[in-house]
Amino acid sequence: QVQLVESGGGLVQAGGSLRLSCAASGRTFSTYTIGWFRQAPGKEREFVAAIRWIGSSTLYADSVKGRFTISRDNTKNAVYLQMNSLKPEDTAVYCCAANSQIWRGRMTARDFDYWGQGTQVTVSS
Repeated sequence: QVQLVESGGGLVQAGGSLRLSCAASGRTFSTYTIGWFRQAPGKEREFVAAIRWIGSSTLYADSVKGRFTISRDNTKNAVYLQMNSLKPEDTAVYCCAANSQIWRGRMTARDFDYWGQGTQVTVSS
């Protein structure tokens, strides 16, 4: 089992940057795929990015490709989401999620077993 806690959200102007962190507990963190999802008011939860447990392969939603970067530090049991060139449409609650060694070309929320509480990101125009 793994527990996840997000941090780093906040209010930023369009064009700005934020770095989200996902801190995980659990001895086998290095064997988990970690994903980031977001949900805006009135909208469905949306996949943002994921990083594989081994080899650090990554996946991104088309809407964030080239602007967001996901990375992990297994020595710190942490995953990061660097968000650059933020847009008002990036405003949402961002959650990290984990699964044990599941990796597909297209990840969905159903692939993940463990979820954090989320952190609010607000981008003003």
